[in-house]
Amino acid sequence: MPRNLKRNYGRGDLHFVTFSCYRRLPLLRTIHARNLFVRALGAIRERYKFLLVGYVVMPDHVHLLISEPPKSTPSVMLKALKQRVSRDLRWKKTQSRQRAVTVALPERWFGIAAFLATTLL
Repeated sequence: MPRNLKRNYGRGDLHFVTFSCYRRLPLLRTIHARNLFVRALGAIRERYKFLLVGYVVMPDHVHLLISEPPKSTPSVMLKALKQRVSRDLRWKKTQSRQRAVTVALPERWFGIAAFLATTLL
């Protein structure tokens, strides 16, 4: 982060903002992740009441053209947006990894074991 960075807020200007994903990883490469980001952006826009002029979502970064929120700053709004998207992406990832199936019938155990052996190898 640059030292002595001065942000000019409160003049009602539009702000062109670019931010990248963690370590520029392509975390927004899937349609699901991009849709999740767009939904979160809509929710944050309604919450902070700013004007969204345009946006571009790339696999590893995002461009936004926004107005200043009336009762906040773009920095606070972006922090809320990033936290929400990060939380939602991590929650979905853990949900997709946590699948539990109860197999009560012993005759099905071998079929499931064979399936796991072929998919994991």
